Amino acid sequence: MSAPKYLIIAGTFYRDIADGLIKGAREAIEAKGFAFDIVEVPGALEIPGTIAQAEKAGAGYDGYVALGCVIRGETTHYDYVCGESARGIMDLNLKAIPVGNGILTVENRAQALKRAIDKNKGADAANAAMMLIELRNRFRSA
Repeated sequence: MSAPKYLIIAGTFYRDIADGLIKGAREAIEAKGFAFDIVEVPGALEIPGTIAQAEKAGAGYDGYVALGCVIRGETTHYDYVCGESARGIMDLNLKAIPVGNGILTVENRAQALKRAIDKNKGADAANAAMMLIELRNRFRSA
């Protein structure tokens, strides 16, 4: 079996936060010696659809790392973006498409930066995707 290849999908609405998440994901995947590509989309809502497009096109990715950030604002838009992006990713996982979810849902920019940089949530999402692929491979060979 060949080494898995990943697609990192980053919502770049908050560029500095996305860059921190991407850095963590890259480093985690590179540490395992795996291949990856990166695509950028405008925001969190576009991430699940991009993964679905890659799957439908047969792009050859074994797993996905979803990265982005939603910061609470003054309207209910926050609730919809958080809920729908999470639902989209869960729908993909329930179809046995391995997706590590690194979409931050926070109250303010300070929380986002702490999670993206200090807590390295990009690496956590990449590690989750890698673990899901390991489990899928284990179940397939059982």
